[in-house]
Amino acid sequence: MSGTGHNGWMAEPLGPVLERVRADLLDADRLVRAVAAGRRRGERPAYRRAELRWVDLRQGRLLQVVTFDDRQAFTSNVADADAAGAVQQLIDEPYGNWHVETVDGTTQVRVTKSGDAQVHSSPADPESATPDRAHDRVKFRLLDPADPFLRAVGITDGQGRIRPSRRDKYRQVEEFLRALEPVLERARAAAGDGPLRIVDLGCGNAYLTFAAYRWLTDRHGLDVALVGVDVRAQARQRNTDLAHSLGWDEAMRFVEDTIEDFEPSDEPHVVLALHACDTASDDALARAVRWRAPVVLVAPCCHHDVQRQLLGSPPPRPYGPVTRHGILRERFADVLTDAARASLLRILGYRVEVVEFVESVHTPRNTLLRAVRTGSAADPAQTAEYAELIAGWGIRPALQARLADEVDTATARNP
Repeated sequence: MSGTGHNGWMAEPLGPVLERVRADLLDADRLVRAVAAGRRRGERPAYRRAELRWVDLRQGRLLQVVTFDDRQAFTSNVADADAAGAVQQLIDEPYGNWHVETVDGTTQVRVTKSGDAQVHSSPADPESATPDRAHDRVKFRLLDPADPFLRAVGITDGQGRIRPSRRDKYRQVEEFLRALEPVLERARAAAGDGPLRIVDLGCGNAYLTFAAYRWLTDRHGLDVALVGVDVRAQARQRNTDLAHSLGWDEAMRFVEDTIEDFEPSDEPHVVLALHACDTASDDALARAVRWRAPVVLVAPCCHHDVQRQLLGSPPPRPYGPVTRHGILRERFADVLTDAARASLLRILGYRVEVVEFVESVHTPRNTLLRAVRTGSAADPAQTAEYAELIAGWGIRPALQARLADEVDTATARNP
């Protein structure tokens, strides 16, 4: 039995749907490109994703099949006589999603937890309705440039090519996902058998939020429940509409609220705050600590608070030259602010790394605080080091003010 769902998705039995997908894949004149990704509940395909298209080589028109594991891509070009077998092998794999583009239109297939199919069809995009038959080397990427999300936000064009003006944004997306990967197992362990709960505080246009959702569900096959929080109604509406258009609105929601006032229905496993301005990053870190979030990733920007404090406090000897010139004072305030944040997180039971998640040539907002909760007691030596640091420079970091009670409790255990 089939029926119309929200966003134009149709519920259909899986078998006939996959037969239609198979026919499209084998049509050497009509197929533009196809992607199989994700996984069905309780199963895992041999490769995390597969891409197919027909290419013209000296031997004639061949089916190019590119499969990806977690580290590299494998390309094979299959003769027409062997194409049916290669396609059937992929159809039999337990992929959770198929995205098939032909000269006539695009079909998206999602396999539900019950084993049925949700199908969405749309007319062909005029920009991508002509197949590209040229053979080229496939680059390994964490997020496919032809992903509908990247097209929807304008990072790539209708043929899945990164727009020249958006290359920095695409690189930022890729490097953020690479920064998330080392702490993913900790987040998965915290989620257990339930959905991985993520909160993005001060999400803005949520490029990285959407990218994280797509990567976690597509590459890792995770069940994700994500909430984006922003004080602007425009951001909430824009992101809600985008999630709706992608068919992700059951798992993603966006709310209009301040970082300080937002209350999740359940404490999150991962807290993100990506480029929240000035002390908004401290607000996000404070909420994460109080929620005892297992994983926290914060990319601060605009460190004005400590810059202002340095103007009103003489530097310790012999560091006057460090803050004498405005540009040096500004850069040093950035370093001092994030050093204090990292120290406070360690005192409060987190293991912390401060990393460059994208090269500064692509964006100046390139520092990431990556923290994993260990619950360890404060180290007296670290506590003394932090106290000496802020006393020497005559500052009171905003994060310390927001977590004064927690810091007092942690340091009282190790006087």
